[in-house]
Amino acid sequence: MKLTLLVVLMSVAAGGAAAQPGPVKPGSRVDPKAGHREIRVQARNLAAEVRAPLTPVELEVARRVHVGTLPCELGQVVVLTPESANPGYFSLRLGQVAYRVAPEETSTGAIRLEDKAAGIVWLQLANKSMLMSQKLGQRLADECHSPLQAEVAREMLVNPPPSILDAVSKTDAPKAVVD
Repeated sequence: MKLTLLVVLMSVAAGGAAAQPGPVKPGSRVDPKAGHREIRVQARNLAAEVRAPLTPVELEVARRVHVGTLPCELGQVVVLTPESANPGYFSLRLGQVAYRVAPEETSTGAIRLEDKAAGIVWLQLANKSMLMSQKLGQRLADECHSPLQAEVAREMLVNPPPSILDAVSKTDAPKAVVD
């Protein structure tokens, strides 16, 4: 019993000593005065830099991304800016939170930017964009519009696209066969 208590106390003391931060080396990219959340963001961003280079398809997707300050519903604003040092990557800011997103290839033609570490997805359609959290399973921002998207959305209100249910008219529907 005494031996077990002695081992536990020694491991706690050693763990406490190991948990204290050591001296910060010059040129270190992590701020020693940063809070826990800031350190996590910095670590996530450093890990994202190690990502494999973007494919030609992903770089093409990146060229079609609407950037700038995008107003959203409920008074939210998303700021999406390209990273000059890393072509194809973008900085996405919602309020005080920033994400580093990269394009992902899709089969639908929608533009998808993703921060896999944070579980964030930015979807850009012809008439709107939205920010979704895969971890929370909800939209963080919706109805975000660039000037071009706002124009497309207005046009869709005036001239709505045909419904897939309208594609088959009653005259084209097969008639029941009665014997």
